[in-house]
Amino acid sequence: MAPIIFELAVWQSILLCLLFAVIYVGSLYVWLNSVTKNRDHPETIKQRFMSVGLISVIVPPLLWLFGTTSSSEKAHSIFEWLGIRFSGVLAAFILPLLLTMILFTGPLALHYMDGVFRLYLEPKYWTTSFQNLIWIRNHIAAPFSEEFIFRACMLPVLVPTVGPGWAVFLCPLFFGVAHFHHMIERVVQGQHEVADALKQSVFQLFYTTVFGAYSAFLFLRTGHLMAPVIAHAFCNHMGFPAFNEIMGFQQSVRHRIIACFVVGLVSWWFLLYPLTSPYLYGNTVYEL
Repeated sequence: MAPIIFELAVWQSILLCLLFAVIYVGSLYVWLNSVTKNRDHPETIKQRFMSVGLISVIVPPLLWLFGTTSSSEKAHSIFEWLGIRFSGVLAAFILPLLLTMILFTGPLALHYMDGVFRLYLEPKYWTTSFQNLIWIRNHIAAPFSEEFIFRACMLPVLVPTVGPGWAVFLCPLFFGVAHFHHMIERVVQGQHEVADALKQSVFQLFYTTVFGAYSAFLFLRTGHLMAPVIAHAFCNHMGFPAFNEIMGFQQSVRHRIIACFVVGLVSWWFLLYPLTSPYLYGNTVYEL
């Protein structure tokens, strides 16, 4: 990657992305009970659904008005910039999910050993899930709204000014820092001491930034919003890998599970570029 030359256009794009992040996070706290009530309270969840829905309508016009486009992007519509198009959409639903599942081979092996897989075969599990506001938030609303604002609306701003390589690493910083607002909720609601809340928030900053880079990579390689949305929903479902659970199994089983973690990571690395080839998705909007 070439070094970034911090010209006016670069600062403008960074400030515009910062504005998008502030608007998104700020919309969660416009309600009178936004801090005092737990984030999992049904009323809070419904209010935040309305907030992020409204922000998802407001931000694209700001992108259109103030975003700096490259010569290649000018040949495409704003919907194509945002990764909303029909060409390659089926591949965008399937291949990024498959790739992410390969990365999670180890955690999936833990789910199999724990018997969690049997739940997925129960129709009641799915009917109950789609009636649960927390599940809907974690698997539908949050993945879509966050990927839409932090990837689909920010990358078209960053790519023309800093290039796709730097954009992959800069974009997640807005996403990671935006999650720091959870620290305020934990402290105000008395769930954690300040030091514990800070530790959790720093850890969350780390892994959300790492995931954000992967998500930005998927968006630019596929040119589809659904690619990072699907990967995001799956990662939210799986959560951070429970490495400590491995030690609870017998040695022979433990070795097999560890092997699954290693095989999954290595396989993901080798399949990362082939399964995200722009050719598979008809991506002519972005180049990475």
